[in-house]
Amino acid sequence: MAFESLTDRLAGVFKKLRGHGKLTEADIKAAMREVRMALLEADVNYKVAKDFCAKVSERAMGQEVMESLTPAQQVVKIVNEELTSLMGGNEPKYLRLKNKGQTVLMMCGLQGNGKTTHAAKLAKYFIKQGRRPMLVACDIYRPAAIDQLQVVGKQAGAPVFTLPGAKPPEIAKKALAHARDYGNDIVILDTAGRLQIDEVLMQELVQIKDAVPVDETLLVVDAMAGQDAVNVAKTFNETVGIDGIILTKTDGDTRGGAALSVLSVTGKPIKFQGTGEKLDDLEVFHPSRMASRILGMGDVLSLIERAEMSLDEKKAAELERKLAKNKFDLNDLLDQFDQIERMGSLRDTIKMLPGIGSKIKDEDIDEGAFNRFRSIIYSMTVEERTKPEIINPSRKRRIAAGCGMQVEDVNRLLSQFKQMQKMVKQFGGGKGGPKMSKKMRRMMSQNPEMAQRMMGKNGGSNPFGF
Repeated sequence: MAFESLTDRLAGVFKKLRGHGKLTEADIKAAMREVRMALLEADVNYKVAKDFCAKVSERAMGQEVMESLTPAQQVVKIVNEELTSLMGGNEPKYLRLKNKGQTVLMMCGLQGNGKTTHAAKLAKYFIKQGRRPMLVACDIYRPAAIDQLQVVGKQAGAPVFTLPGAKPPEIAKKALAHARDYGNDIVILDTAGRLQIDEVLMQELVQIKDAVPVDETLLVVDAMAGQDAVNVAKTFNETVGIDGIILTKTDGDTRGGAALSVLSVTGKPIKFQGTGEKLDDLEVFHPSRMASRILGMGDVLSLIERAEMSLDEKKAAELERKLAKNKFDLNDLLDQFDQIERMGSLRDTIKMLPGIGSKIKDEDIDEGAFNRFRSIIYSMTVEERTKPEIINPSRKRRIAAGCGMQVEDVNRLLSQFKQMQKMVKQFGGGKGGPKMSKKMRRMMSQNPEMAQRMMGKNGGSNPFGF
């Protein structure tokens, strides 16, 4: 999980602060020394880490902390705000897309950072928004680069323009004319990468920008590269000029240096983050949400967005009708498994829960649990799925034998199902049960701070005492 070590280090720092009723200047200075060390270990640029701690110290020694009844929480609040500012502010930085004509996006970066894959991810992202993107194969050097783009383009549902034997600037120019003829409103240029920065690569990118009106130049960098990624971004910006960054592999064991340093060093914001290997695993980069994740506060709004994107409207409506009548059977449970899995990795989903996610280690999350539960349910008869209460010991033995598991596994599933039924009766039954979830979702969207506090209380306090 991204930033896990940094999150743990910061949790330790603020735990010490909570042990003091009132904070002194010495307490804050000691805490900031540890914060600076935590940031440096996370591969954050030295100057960025130093300036960050100086800003936090200045604010933390002011009245808002020194005269607060909960000074430790105030310090955490300041750190959260400064982390958000460090990564770009409260609002995400969106791409500048034209309403008429073609928007030209140029992807660039070093080889192996996921440039071609993320070109396809962008295409799929725009297709979901009702746009008509087209991918352009401008990488004519790497073996099978065009084939790879065609494969991922097909998976994304986007056409791929190729022009064998031509140079990249000519390919880009012909692609733009083709897009006008076929009504493609977004043109994504997949350019060649290199194993290291070289003059030939840079000049080719400049030539492409001279040949066609590139609206956004997006640099794809590997979050796991830390400071190396930041240095690459700085060189590309100085030589070619970039407009934004796509940070890949943010779901991996990255230390966080790239995300926390790149804006300060280059002046260019992170606009997207890759969160997995699938083409759907691309998210707009929200600095405030990332800051919350780093501080172990979860990410309620991203969780809600994932849930809404994976929602099957028909099945949701049917479930709401059942909830209103206090009916929830094992077939409904199967549907819920499918909905959760469409949200992405169970590990990533759990990590977004405030108070809970930061305390659960990766090794404690069983990604195969849903499949085992499915096997048990599929071994049941239609009647047993709709009326689980009829499942007696002999039926349990038959079900266990049918799926190759133990009776204890069947009992575990049924026990968890009963708990879920109780929860459904509490929240779904009675007057306006289904409306409750809609109201809750609206409240969480409008007031994320309240939502985070509420979920933290329900799921256990987060590492910083909120």
